[in-house]
Amino acid sequence: MNEITITIDGRAIKTQEGEYILNAARANGIFIPAICYLTRCSPTLACRICLVEADGKQVYACNAKAKEGMDITTTTPNILAERRAIMEVYDVNHPLECGVCDQSGECELQNYTLEVGVDSQTYSIKDTHKPAQDWGLIHYDPALCIMCERCITVCKDMIGDAALSTVARGSDAIEATFKETMPKDAYAMWNKLNKSLIAPNAGDKLDCTNCGECSAVCPVGALVSSDYQYTSNAWEHKQIPATCAHCSAGCQISYDIKHTSIVDTEPKIYRVKNEWNYVSLCGAGRYGYDFENRNVSKDAAAFIKALDAFKKADTIKFTSTITNEEALILQRLKDKFGYRLVNNEALAFKTFLSDYSAISGKSLYSGDLKAVHAADFVVSIGSALKTDNPNARFAMNNALSMNKGAGLYFHPINDPVVEGMSKNITQFNHAPMMEEAALYLLLDLFGDKDHMPASVVEYLATFHSSKTVTVEESVDEKVTETVVKKVLNEETGVEEEVSEEVTKTIKKKISKEVEVDDNALFALLNAPAGFADTLTKYLAKKESFALMVGPDLYTHPNSANCARLVALIEKYTSFNVTMIPNLSNTLGVAMICDLDAECGNYTIGYNTVGNFTLSALGEGDLDMPSLNQQEGTFTGIDKQVNPTNAALPYGGYVLNDIANALGMNAKYTVEYTAQLPRSAGFKALDFDALPNHYTNAGEEVRGYMLDIQDVATSGDESVKTFDAAKAMNEKVVYLANPVLQFSPFTARAHQLQSKGGLYVSASAMEASGWSEGDRVNVKTSRGEMNVAVIKDGKIEGDIAYLPTFDTEINSEALFDGYRFASVSIQKV
Repeated sequence: MNEITITIDGRAIKTQEGEYILNAARANGIFIPAICYLTRCSPTLACRICLVEADGKQVYACNAKAKEGMDITTTTPNILAERRAIMEVYDVNHPLECGVCDQSGECELQNYTLEVGVDSQTYSIKDTHKPAQDWGLIHYDPALCIMCERCITVCKDMIGDAALSTVARGSDAIEATFKETMPKDAYAMWNKLNKSLIAPNAGDKLDCTNCGECSAVCPVGALVSSDYQYTSNAWEHKQIPATCAHCSAGCQISYDIKHTSIVDTEPKIYRVKNEWNYVSLCGAGRYGYDFENRNVSKDAAAFIKALDAFKKADTIKFTSTITNEEALILQRLKDKFGYRLVNNEALAFKTFLSDYSAISGKSLYSGDLKAVHAADFVVSIGSALKTDNPNARFAMNNALSMNKGAGLYFHPINDPVVEGMSKNITQFNHAPMMEEAALYLLLDLFGDKDHMPASVVEYLATFHSSKTVTVEESVDEKVTETVVKKVLNEETGVEEEVSEEVTKTIKKKISKEVEVDDNALFALLNAPAGFADTLTKYLAKKESFALMVGPDLYTHPNSANCARLVALIEKYTSFNVTMIPNLSNTLGVAMICDLDAECGNYTIGYNTVGNFTLSALGEGDLDMPSLNQQEGTFTGIDKQVNPTNAALPYGGYVLNDIANALGMNAKYTVEYTAQLPRSAGFKALDFDALPNHYTNAGEEVRGYMLDIQDVATSGDESVKTFDAAKAMNEKVVYLANPVLQFSPFTARAHQLQSKGGLYVSASAMEASGWSEGDRVNVKTSRGEMNVAVIKDGKIEGDIAYLPTFDTEINSEALFDGYRFASVSIQKV
C-alpha cells in the first residue's frame, strides 16, 4: 500500500491508502467513538457511533477507507445528534447494576454515555426477561448485552472457533412512530438491539477452545469470567505488566492483583487481562494464572543440602519454563564447574536451528507471527497448531479470514477446528514420518527450479510422471434447424407458412483423453481428490506467503534433513519461515545454553526429577519461584526478548542464591539481563530499560528483537532422499497436550486443574467400544502404562495422544524422541 495524506479535523496525517479512517485516527491520537469495531477484525457496523463526515458525505469511520487528500470532520451538529440518540438507545432498559457489575469502572457504555453527555432519556420500550446463562468458564448476562457483536466477530475473524451467533430476542416490536421521529442510525441500531441476543452455535453449550477472548472484548458486563464474577472491582486492582509463561508465543498480559481478603493481606491474582485490540490470548494465559509456589519461606537446612548436591553433581537437567536470566546462570555454572546441561526439547530445537543455519547462513528463521497475520497464503507443517501454540493458529485463521487467504495444514491428526477456519484451507492427514514429503512438496510447487540445487530439482522430477485421463469438456457446436413461421401476406391479407433455416450455437459435452502430470507426492501425503485444481484456485492473486514449522520436525528421526529442507524453502521460495518453539522459553534456552544429550551419574533436576530436585511446583527438595513470582525475560516465537514482572511475592531461595553461594556474584537475578550473550543476538540492556506496552497505532513496544547473526556455511545444499516405506501406517500414539494445557504449571491453576490420560476422538472411542473413564494399557517399544480414556471433541480420526502436563503420567518414557510411536492399546 502507498502512504497518503489525509486531513482529520484540520490536521494533516499520514496513513496507508485503504486503511480504515478509524484506524488512521487512532494511530494519530485522534478520538472517534466506536463500540463495535475491533482492530484486526472485519467491521460489523453494529453501533454506528463512529459516524464522521468525509469530503462532505457522512460515512462510518470503521468501514470507510482513506483516500489521498480526503478531508474528514469528526463532529457536526447532525453527527452529535446521531451519537446522542444512539447512546440514549443503548441506555434504554440497560440494568442499573453498575455498583455490582464486574465491568463497572472500565465499562465502555459508562464511558460513552458520559462522553456524549446523556443526561435524560427520550425513548422507552417494555423490557423482556432474559435469564443469565452459565457457559462454563464464561458467564453471559443477556440483560447487559448491547449487541455490539464484538464477541461474534473476534471468535470468527481472530480465533477461528466461530462459536457464537445472533438469535432472536423475543421482544415486542418498536413502535412505528419512532422510525419517523428519531435519527435513522439510532433507529436502525435500536431495531437490531431489540431483535437479537448472542447465543452459542451449539445450543446451550459453548463449544469452543475456551480462549475467553469474547469476554475480553466485551465492552460491558455481559460476558465475564465465571470465576471472577462478583469477586472484585476493576479500580481496586494493581496491574502488573508481564509476559505469559505458558507457550512460546510470549503474549503480553497484565496480572490484576489485590489483597486476598479483609483478614488476609497477601496479594492474590484475580484475573489476567490482555491488549485485545492488538493481540489475542488463549485460555491457558487467561485462566491459568495462579500457578505460584505458595507459602514458601527460606529453609536453611534444605539450602545447605542443595549446595552439597551441587558440589557432587555432574549434571543439571531442566525444562524451558525458566527465564533467560536463569538459563544464563545455569550456563555460567557449567562454565565454572563443568556441569552437563540437559534439556532434551531445547537441544532438539537448538540442533534443528544449527542444521537449518548450515544452508540459510542465518542464526534464526526469517518470519514471525506478524508475518503470518499479514500473509494471504499460509502453510503449517509439523505442528498441532491449536495446542502447540494457539497464537500461531490465531494468526493463520486471521490471515484466512481477513486477507481473503488460503492455506495448507499438514498433520497426521485431523483437526476439525482447523477445518472450520475457512473453506479455503486443505488438510493433509499424512502418515507420521511423511513430514519430509510435505517439505519436498513445497519445494516442488513453489521452488525456483532455475536456481535450486540441481540434485534437488532432479530428485523432485522423480515424483512426476505422465498419465492419461479421460476428461469431459463443453464445446460450442453450431446446428441448423428449419423453423416454420406464419407470415402475413400483405397483398392477400392471408397468413402463410414460411420455412426458414436458423443457425444457433449449443453446448455439447465430449469426452477426450489427455496427458496430465501425476505428482506422486500428492498420494504419499493423502492429498484430497482434485487438489491440483484446488491449489490453482487458492493461489489466484496471492502475494504474501508464510510457512510455520513445528516440534514434530525437531524430534523427527531425520530432523537434520528436515531442517535443511526448511532452509531451502526459505531460500528458494517466497515463504517467510517461522519456527514454533516447544515451551515458553525454548528459544531463549537454545540460544544461551551449551546443551548436552546425556545425564551423568548425579543429577540436579530443575522443574524435573533429579537426584536432588529444585521445584517451582513445590514438589522437590528445595523450593523455587514460579514464573509469575519472578522478574526476568523470555524469548518467544517472534524472536523477541520480552520482560515479565513478579505478580506475587516469594519468600524462599532462588537460583541466584545458589549461584552466589557457589562463587558467583549478583544481588538480583535481573542483573544478568544485560549480560545475555550478544553473540547469540541479545543486547546489553538492563531489565528496567525494557518496555512492555502497545501504542494506539498497534505498535508492539516490548523488550527488543534478537539480532539475527550471519553463520558460516560450507556451500553444500544437498539434502537426503526420504524413504516412503518408513511411513507409520500402523496404530500410533502422539505426544501432545489438550487445549489449555502446556505443562504442569497450567494444570496447577485452579480453573484448569486436570488429570491426564489417553485422549481419543469420539469416533475412535465408539469404534473401540470404550467409554470415558475406562482404563486402557498403552504399550510401545519403550514401555507401557495404564491410563484412563478421555474423549477429545476437537480431534478426529484414529490417532490418540498422551499428554506431558500431568507429572503422574510419565508419557515421555513411551517415546523415543519423535512425537509419534507405534502402539498397542488394550482395555483393562
